[in-house]
Amino acid sequence: MGRFVYVECLIRADMGALWELTQAPDQHQRWDLRFTEIDYLPRADGEPQWFRYAIRLLPGLVITGAGVTAGDRLDPDDRTSALRFASAHPLSPIRSGSGYWRYVQTPDGVRFLTRYGYRPGWGRAVDLVFRPLIGWATAWSFDRLRLWLETGRTPERSLWQALAEVCVRVLVTATATALAPPAAAVLVAALAVLLPPLPGTPAARRCLRYPPQPMAAKAPLPELETP
Repeated sequence: MGRFVYVECLIRADMGALWELTQAPDQHQRWDLRFTEIDYLPRADGEPQWFRYAIRLLPGLVITGAGVTAGDRLDPDDRTSALRFASAHPLSPIRSGSGYWRYVQTPDGVRFLTRYGYRPGWGRAVDLVFRPLIGWATAWSFDRLRLWLETGRTPERSLWQALAEVCVRVLVTATATALAPPAAAVLVAALAVLLPPLPGTPAARRCLRYPPQPMAAKAPLPELETP
């Protein structure tokens, strides 16, 4: 499966509320930038949950896939949700993969973390560019979820604020390039890129992207059938 993607975020919210927004597909698809649609399939009691997902890359271009997930919440302070997923779509950048979400209660909030690996669909060369992008999208989405739970700012509002902030930064950079001396224009452009986003704007940089201890990132997973 190769290298894995790891993201961790501390969310100061109730464990049950976090579980609901991550396990209910209609809520999950609102905050997770990696998916456009998620639908659970009918299942029998006690069986793992199968689901379908869709990613809309462009108007008229939708990549679909399927997966199976199982959640363990017997321990109220340390829950785990494992999944496997796969896509047969010829344009899917991910052919198959597996991973988990883990919810760890701490005195400061819930450590919400994920670790997953996958088999690239476009080859290893393209994956050198895609893997950092999917890691960034995961972290950005986690911070978007954190804002929703901690401040009540909806994912839709967070997205519009992020887009507005990007537009302002681009506009300021373009204006400085057109009107200011070259040295000043370079300084303005550097500040537009390096200044942190506003507190209410999702930011991938607020999440931990590597496990603090390699072995601590692992979690016991149930046996799940490959889609």
